[in-house]
Amino acid sequence: MAADPVTRTRQREIATEHLLFKLMEYVEQRQAGLLDFMEQSLDHLGDPATDDTKDDEAVRRIARAMIDSARKQGPA
Repeated sequence: MAADPVTRTRQREIATEHLLFKLMEYVEQRQAGLLDFMEQSLDHLGDPATDDTKDDEAVRRIARAMIDSARKQGPA
């Protein structure tokens, strides 16, 4: 049974987030400094929306939380 577009988007987001975390952990373990580099880039991160949903800081909070989580998780 084919999933609806919202479900497929959620599933894709979960898979992408997992792979990104594993990549971050892998690189950080082998080349320390990636997470610091990523964290320093967050001032340039923003929400591309052009309507009332635009929230640059919300996007930055999500990115910070992902970086913090990768720091805490470490290699598994």
